[in-house]
Amino acid sequence: MTDRPTTLLAGRRERIERILGRPMAGPEPGSDEPIPDDARRYLLGEGQDLYWNELEWEHITDEEALEEGPITELTFPGLLAFMRGLLLSEVMPDSLSPANPRPLIVEDMLKFLAGRVVELEDSLTEPDSEDESRHRAELEMTSALVDRVFYVYYGLTTEDIERVGAAQASR
Repeated sequence: MTDRPTTLLAGRRERIERILGRPMAGPEPGSDEPIPDDARRYLLGEGQDLYWNELEWEHITDEEALEEGPITELTFPGLLAFMRGLLLSEVMPDSLSPANPRPLIVEDMLKFLAGRVVELEDSLTEPDSEDESRHRAELEMTSALVDRVFYVYYGLTTEDIERVGAAQASR
């Protein structure tokens, strides 16, 4: 039995690497200190809460809806900022704390989001789904969010992101 979320993430990574023509390396862990399990669960929970809150806000307000669908970066600004913060590798010289990237939490969040994509795909295969349009919109937003978190995690440049977007649009 395959782990569908892991397969989904591996496929996305391979697709982006193929488009860019180079392998992508993730960030280096910030410190040699392991993250205590309770801290790791807490930070993952905070990321999940941001996902659910921002998703629900979009459903209530439709603020970021366009004809083509919602704009992922505007639908999930808090979550994307949180992911960038977890990967922060440089701080201002007068900072009282050193940079301490936590890429494991971002990886955990990617697994959560990929799992959510799989759940939503499965919900759309069920006949007579009452919330089909809502699930389809959530699937599109969450799938695009996986890509956006990948871009942050792998430090893609604006040009890289444009190349990936252009390649996806031409499919």
